[in-house]
Amino acid sequence: MEITDVRAHHIRIAYDAGVASFRQGASAISALDMVLVEVTTDAGLTGWGDAFAYVSPRTTRSAVEEMIAPQARGLKVPDAAGIPAVMEQIQRNLHLFGRYGITMFAISGLDIALWDLAAKIEGAPLHRLIGETRRSSIPAYASLLRIGSPENIAGECKKALALGYGAIKLHETTTPAVFAAREAIGPGIPLMVDMNCPLTGEQAIAFAKACEDAQPMFLEEPVWPPEDFATLAEVRRKGGLGVAAGENACTEYQFRQMMNAGAVSHAQPSVTKVGGITEFLKVAALADQLGVKIVPHSPYFGPGLLATRDDGLVEMFYLKREACLWGGRADVDATGHIAVPSGPGLGYEPDRGVMERYRVA
Repeated sequence: MEITDVRAHHIRIAYDAGVASFRQGASAISALDMVLVEVTTDAGLTGWGDAFAYVSPRTTRSAVEEMIAPQARGLKVPDAAGIPAVMEQIQRNLHLFGRYGITMFAISGLDIALWDLAAKIEGAPLHRLIGETRRSSIPAYASLLRIGSPENIAGECKKALALGYGAIKLHETTTPAVFAAREAIGPGIPLMVDMNCPLTGEQAIAFAKACEDAQPMFLEEPVWPPEDFATLAEVRRKGGLGVAAGENACTEYQFRQMMNAGAVSHAQPSVTKVGGITEFLKVAALADQLGVKIVPHSPYFGPGLLATRDDGLVEMFYLKREACLWGGRADVDATGHIAVPSGPGLGYEPDRGVMERYRVA
């Protein structure tokens, strides 16, 4: 079986986050932009992947079309055991464009699609190819977008708990925000704080100590730059809290540097950024070896969500989107869980009607 084509689909689905906002620097993110990677074969099977996009979907789409598609067309579709070698060769072929960022986002999309195909060929769910099925559903945590007002944060936390979520993550940088959330959810609910890299090491240590009584599970990416693993390790040692990072890291190689530095208690590989399922599995194996917990970065609504490994909690953006590629089957239920797909490959096929309705030409 050979790959006949690789296509990138830019899908944009509007959402409502209520009192929260979603920004990437100067860019307000008013819709969910996804780049779905479709890999077709001469046997009629199709594999689906997901390349990280957010505020740069056209750039990611171009990377898939200009860098990935020419590498993949005509390749024999590998089985699960053969995917790592194929992907390493593609990484080598494209290394002059960089080992991180857009290049790896595009590579991730192809890798996920190849795993989807490999499982479909076996007629099995993807999770059976990569390990034993441990749960039929995974608990989700509500990943609140930036709110700012402690009063509104408390209100949104209570709403999330009422919907069944059993854990909360904030995207905030102030101690009043953290304590407002803790007071709203009570002492027994896990609370995480994603800071998005704003502080120096000294500032992050002071912030961690100031938040200690609120007992967050971890501070996520508290320092700039995110790859300053030595400073992250210092914050972890002196701040008294767990430290999480990894959504901005690509490949197992960079995670090895991070973990060897003692920078994190919780590693957060993002399957749509790190290099796909292949690199994610390498990171997970390394974390298991070194005693680091895996908390996948997965605030996605495309194949990247379905491709996330069953570890602990799964991250879900706390918002209402206008449409769903999976017909609601990958949504959080009333108990705060997401069902593990049982169909072949990733488990579900995207709704092409939704794709067409929300396609960006």
